[in-house]
Amino acid sequence: MILSEAMQNYLKAIYEILERQDKATTSAIARRMGIAAPSVTAMVKKLARLKLVTHAPYQGVRLTTVGEKTALEVVRHHRLVELYLSEALGVPWDRVHAEAEKLEHVLSEELEERISEALGHPAFDPHGAPIPARDGSLSRVEARSLAEVPAGDRVRVVEVDDRDPELLRYLGDLALYPGKELEVLRVEPYNGPFVVRVDGRERIVGRAAAQEILVTA
Repeated sequence: MILSEAMQNYLKAIYEILERQDKATTSAIARRMGIAAPSVTAMVKKLARLKLVTHAPYQGVRLTTVGEKTALEVVRHHRLVELYLSEALGVPWDRVHAEAEKLEHVLSEELEERISEALGHPAFDPHGAPIPARDGSLSRVEARSLAEVPAGDRVRVVEVDDRDPELLRYLGDLALYPGKELEVLRVEPYNGPFVVRVDGRERIVGRAAAQEILVTA
């Protein structure tokens, strides 16, 4: 089945939403893709007719087996390209996402495998997101949002959202990269920011940013 670039983008978006939450609603897909909700509804119906997704009231959009396989292939291309741009070409981590968006649909299977081999068949991209293997399997780390961590806990950053360059520059300035260990010193009241210690220095992390940082104990 030959799918358009737009269809592939929808499948990838649905997969990435379901990586972080239980349901992929049409409104969540619209927000993630920056597309009007009626356009999302129309595309979801089209994908359902192709048996790539299912959509039921109160259950959101789900990928079928075929839909998930397609999404995983696009995700693999995207995250491999991000890592190659970062490690081999030195592209800053706040710019690789936009470049990978352009290349993920035109990457041949042969070039994909060459990139993977050159990088040592990596399991994670520059932002800590798991890279699916050729067979669709991936290394998943149980994690929670930094926004859920109480004061006094020590945690390690495992993944950050890659879609907002400004957020990535902000996290880079705070040295909050995947693999970095930190201690939550306090959480300011009334939905205030988090005060954390990273590399022996106190840092203030806004609550909105904390929600985009996944950590593990």
